[in-house]
Amino acid sequence: MDATPQSVAVPARSLEPLPPDGSGWKMLFYKEVLRFWRVAFQTVAAPVLTAVLYLLIFGNVLSRQTMPGYGGISYIAFLVPGLVMMSVLQNAFANSASSLVQSKIMGSLVFLQLTPLSHWNWYVAYVGASIIRGLLVGLGVYAVTLLYVPPHAFAPLWIAAFAVLGAAMMGALGMLAGLWADKFDQMAMFQNFIIMPMTFLAGVFYSVHNLPGIWRQVSHLNPFFYMIDGFRYGFFGVSDGSPWLSLGVAGAAFVGVTGLVLHLLKTGYKLRQ
Repeated sequence: MDATPQSVAVPARSLEPLPPDGSGWKMLFYKEVLRFWRVAFQTVAAPVLTAVLYLLIFGNVLSRQTMPGYGGISYIAFLVPGLVMMSVLQNAFANSASSLVQSKIMGSLVFLQLTPLSHWNWYVAYVGASIIRGLLVGLGVYAVTLLYVPPHAFAPLWIAAFAVLGAAMMGALGMLAGLWADKFDQMAMFQNFIIMPMTFLAGVFYSVHNLPGIWRQVSHLNPFFYMIDGFRYGFFGVSDGSPWLSLGVAGAAFVGVTGLVLHLLKTGYKLRQ
């Protein structure tokens, strides 16, 4: 005689409530930080190595040069803040841009849209993770350069302010590129034709006062110049322009990019397809 199957009582599991709106960004922020940290050799160590190669090549070739108008400091010392800030800007941009494009390609972005996260939550999480990655790479570059150049820190608060502000603006700009691009080729075009030229015209490897007239004017229209120039002021107490002007221009650029990104996130630009 077959045994009659009997139902087994399963204890009810209490469902954990979703985090209230306004705190869920912490989970997304943690996910974004973990995303780049799991491949830290590629996302942190490799950019540090690239910046150090720039330092070794340019520093050895022009090691005997001094920078007029900067108190007679060596060229290699002048180069260090530019390389650190360049690394911060490029990696902060790459973090948010690559994350959004990768989520689009893999189709995982739709699951994020099902969560009760607001556009502010998205913005804070992605930009916050970009700031962390940018600052980690910048600190790594600076730590290695201490092997070649004695440390300089005329105004540490200016250094911190421009580093965080620059990383935040580039993280927001990376979100803008990630929202616009549908594949990595489009993101690479944004980086190669906009980010790289603006970075190299910002005075990373030279003082803009040494440029011909037209290029000097172009450089003064570049917000990257003000971020790098203000950052360099924090090291030496001397810069190509006023640090307050640099702070104002960089802050205005950050507010402008942030407003545009928040508007695109709120309207679901290229997200609700």
